[in-house]
Amino acid sequence: MSPSPDLSRVLPRVLIVSRRTVRKNKFVDFVGEYHLDLIVGYGAVPVIVPRVAGVHAMLDSFEPIHGVLLCEGEDIDPSLYDAGDDNNDKDGLTPEQLEAVRRLHPSDAAVDHEKDSIELLLARRCLERGIPFLGICRGSQVLNVACGGSLYQDVDQELPSHVADTAVCHMDYADYDGHRHPVRVLPGTPLQEWFAESLGGEVGDEIMVNSYHHQGVRRLAERFVPMAFAPDGLVEGFYDPDAYSPGEGKFIMGLQFHPERMRKAGSDEFDYPGCAKAYREFVRGVVAYQAKLAVVRRFQDVVTRGRSAVTAAVPKLSHDMEKQRNVLVRSFSLAKNMYLGAGDTKPAEAERRDLDAGAEFLETASAALSTQQEKRLKQMGATVRNASGYLNSRLKVSEDREATARALMGKMSAAQLSSLAAFYRAMGATCSDVLDAKLQPTSPTLQE
Repeated sequence: MSPSPDLSRVLPRVLIVSRRTVRKNKFVDFVGEYHLDLIVGYGAVPVIVPRVAGVHAMLDSFEPIHGVLLCEGEDIDPSLYDAGDDNNDKDGLTPEQLEAVRRLHPSDAAVDHEKDSIELLLARRCLERGIPFLGICRGSQVLNVACGGSLYQDVDQELPSHVADTAVCHMDYADYDGHRHPVRVLPGTPLQEWFAESLGGEVGDEIMVNSYHHQGVRRLAERFVPMAFAPDGLVEGFYDPDAYSPGEGKFIMGLQFHPERMRKAGSDEFDYPGCAKAYREFVRGVVAYQAKLAVVRRFQDVVTRGRSAVTAAVPKLSHDMEKQRNVLVRSFSLAKNMYLGAGDTKPAEAERRDLDAGAEFLETASAALSTQQEKRLKQMGATVRNASGYLNSRLKVSEDREATARALMGKMSAAQLSSLAAFYRAMGATCSDVLDAKLQPTSPTLQE
């Protein structure tokens, strides 16, 4: 285990849902000490989510969530997954079989609906947001169900290989801590990396693990890849390869066995050096995820502060500048009306001055623009200036020429009129941008 963390900094938070039991006629919630010790030892803060009615509806109150560890507990409600046999269309266990399972496993075969709700919601939140998740025993089953996988309601009753010589004892009530059975670790997986120094040689690709369960993965969800199998074919470990990179804050994994309990008799020393690495790498992913969240929040703060600074920096226009702006707006409005046919009579002297003002602004307001932008704006300015001349040359002052003007517009095709309208819409937008740039100071650079 790593040395104690630096408590002077804010440590990442790992949520762990408690298990409920009865002690002295009262409910008691608990979490195994080994889980808590390992989480703290590698530098995270365990936050226990009590299995209390209604907690599933207030999970937002536990934010920020930097990681989730789900561990032991009762059987998952079979109505939450497909309990049937995928090959024989069997609808799970018969009532007689279920009763036999309840007698054999009274403390585990009960269903805790509140715990199911809390843990499935947390698992799905992790999957949606990419929050690091480690499932041990029941926690691995919750993860598989959350992703659409299914479970054996009872391994002894349903696993086909249990009728053959490959049968495995996955639970020993008489020797919970000391019980072991072999698992084959698959190459190229995180599990193989963690236990690399203990694999090979005489033991080959196997390690001996502690387990305490009567259910297990029947159909592994599609997103997962198996990491280990028991001799009877039961999946003992799996992960999402697309969501595994602890250094980048990615960790989605389920282990059916208990690495935290694989310790030598009468000692806290682990059976293999790799036992604690599941927790070490999980917490490493949690720390990296917290760092990513911090970067995102700092960026959001910078953007918020920057927007406030820009808003505060925009000055009010002086009387003369406001007057100039109004003249320019009217100038372009007149030009637009001329070309759209709404102002097809000769403009008054004041209107011509407004047009000239707009044209002059466009022709002279390009000091900070590129040569191409300057040329384009000058062309647009000339178009605005010539709008008055266009009407003077085509229309006479007399009102009896109104019909002639409308006839002229009427001869233009729809495409021509549409192009003309589109041009002035573009011109208006461009001029508005240039005007804003000239009338407002440059926005200050955003700094953290």
